[in-house]
Amino acid sequence: MTDRGVDGPYLDLDREAWRGLRASTPMSLTAGELDELRGHADPIGLGEVEDIYLPLSRLLRLYYEAGTGLRDTVGAFLGEQIRPAPFIVAVAGSVAVGKSTTARVLRTLITRWPQQPRTALVTTDNFLYPNAVLEQHGLMGRKGFPESYNRRALLRFVQQMKAGAPQLSTPVYSHLAYDIVPGEIQTVQRPDVLILEGINVLQPDPRGSLALADFFDFSIYVDAEPEDIRQWFLGRLRALRDTAFTDPTSAFRRLTQVSAAEVDAFGTEVWQSVNQVNLIVNIQPTRARATLVLHKAADHAVTQVRLRRF
Repeated sequence: MTDRGVDGPYLDLDREAWRGLRASTPMSLTAGELDELRGHADPIGLGEVEDIYLPLSRLLRLYYEAGTGLRDTVGAFLGEQIRPAPFIVAVAGSVAVGKSTTARVLRTLITRWPQQPRTALVTTDNFLYPNAVLEQHGLMGRKGFPESYNRRALLRFVQQMKAGAPQLSTPVYSHLAYDIVPGEIQTVQRPDVLILEGINVLQPDPRGSLALADFFDFSIYVDAEPEDIRQWFLGRLRALRDTAFTDPTSAFRRLTQVSAAEVDAFGTEVWQSVNQVNLIVNIQPTRARATLVLHKAADHAVTQVRLRRF
């Protein structure tokens, strides 16, 4: 069913209604490409892309084109040509909810619009403080919480990107090493579209000044029930135990040397003491700030889409 009531800022659409908004948007992904884009233990298939991501790609394209028209209108009013600024899309949500897959799929679909916009993807994990700094300030147990990020540097990056900086660099975070990689950088040359993915992108500034969201053109919150996310987190941990964690440089290689039950016990402790707390206290309250909310069922399939009308 589709809720077309007038109460509240969101319009709720079920999967069938949302699928119908794809219109003639062509499928531009192959099964092989999707295999490269999906995250660990994420079962997304081409059917999900057709039903959920193609309508979303169409909507983003409409926003993108409208932004170009608005820029031209303001330029005509001022009597000058306004330099294009990157169209910034934010993707937020809990650890293990699938936001990284969402961001990667959207990046690929956007690059295949007729305009073929140059599209960059940056994760806010690149702005985590190095482990040495977190340890110095007693924050290792709160990694992923707002205070574990260099929020000033992150805000400066987004401001400068929106202002049209020709080239910017960020540090690089490695999930394998569980730390910022010394000396490694990600260079972003002024894109047409920037996708910024991370758990903290929609959080307001605690001091009441400018926040990241003030520079976004569109924002997406990937949502699910906390218990479902917990199960996905444990499933991802099990998958990593048999893949990435076997790398000798992995910070979690010790998990390959214990039983599956011990891996689950470790994951449950991390979820309860860190990720669940962060979700409830910091991440979930930002959901109402998103332009669009994708709500997933226990099987990862999106069953409801909430679109902000005003």
